[in-house]
Amino acid sequence: MKNGVRGFGRRARLRGAALTMGMVGLLATTSPALAQDTRAEVIAQEKAKKAQALRPYAPGTAERLVTRIGASLVELPRGLYPAFGSIYPGGGLAAGPAVRVYHGDESFIEGKALMSMRQYKRAELTSLWPSLAGGRVALRADIGWLDATQVGYFGRGMQTTAAGGANFRMKETYAGAEARLRPVWPLLLGAALAYEDYSTSGGRGRRPPIQDRFTSDTAPGLGVDPQFVHMAATAAIDTRPAAGYARRGSLLQAEYHTYQDRADTFSFDRLDATVVQHVPIFRENWVLSMRGMMQSTLNDNDQVPFFLLPSLGSGSTLRAYPTGRFRDRHALLLQAEWRWIVNRTGLDLALFYDAGKVADRRSGLDLNGMKSNVGIGVRFHGPAMTPLRVELARGREGFKLVFAGGASF
Repeated sequence: MKNGVRGFGRRARLRGAALTMGMVGLLATTSPALAQDTRAEVIAQEKAKKAQALRPYAPGTAERLVTRIGASLVELPRGLYPAFGSIYPGGGLAAGPAVRVYHGDESFIEGKALMSMRQYKRAELTSLWPSLAGGRVALRADIGWLDATQVGYFGRGMQTTAAGGANFRMKETYAGAEARLRPVWPLLLGAALAYEDYSTSGGRGRRPPIQDRFTSDTAPGLGVDPQFVHMAATAAIDTRPAAGYARRGSLLQAEYHTYQDRADTFSFDRLDATVVQHVPIFRENWVLSMRGMMQSTLNDNDQVPFFLLPSLGSGSTLRAYPTGRFRDRHALLLQAEWRWIVNRTGLDLALFYDAGKVADRRSGLDLNGMKSNVGIGVRFHGPAMTPLRVELARGREGFKLVFAGGASF
């Protein structure tokens, strides 16, 4: 009996072990599939949660504001719109209301009234036909008035001092027309005719009025309000995509100006020569830009009013120096910029170097005794225009912050 019980126990234990081993084997064969199913379910649940949490990207308030300002600067306006620009070198950024009415696909009539940070003022009516004769001809007509309240005059030559300067106020009433012809690419020809009526007086600002420090001997034309018929002719080889903004191409240009004084006292002729080269680097991620410019009064016996003398010092020449810091009968300017294209459609950064001099004789335009400056700048631009530049320049006379509209060159 005991033997029978023991035999039954052994058989029961064997059957239990076999059952246990079978269960283990079954779990072993099914657990990978179960684990895979579980992981797949977890991943699917996580994806579903993420899909529910996803929302379309919504820019913040600051980003929307920057985008709106950038669009307003580069979009072609219609109707009533806020205008920005420059009235006269040294006046700072100007703003005011403008109205543009199109009378064709691209032709328009525009009126604007601007005031700058230094209370420079301009009122102007313009009619523009930018693309006639299949894009070969452009016509423009202007009539306007400007008031530059505190323009600097420091005397003639390179030996003047900043402390010895004075301010004058200049008002100009003008009317003119200009034609541009591109007979074959890249040749560009131009002609312009204008009537210009100037008046000058003591200026505002921290410097004393001009009549307190200068006479008609040291400031030719002081106290005289000349009226000119101004004619100009231009010939250029221009391979730039646009004059208002370019990352490649070159410009080789000569301009001849003749100012005929109605009183025949201050009539004079001047020749301006300009060379510009933009060198793109690494698919235009960087650009090396260079400019050389010379202005020369052609007749040594001509009397040139002090406010129309070739000059250096402004937001596009010697940028660390005030407007008109150096004036004389002849001027030479050399510039170089290293530009980083942060955003191809809207933003550039630049390091720049300017050097130049003025002289009483053309033979004095050499590289000796040049004034220079270095600086850094930010440019907001569109495909063919640069509506705003903000630059900080440093020269021997200190720092200068520049707010300007238009390309530096």
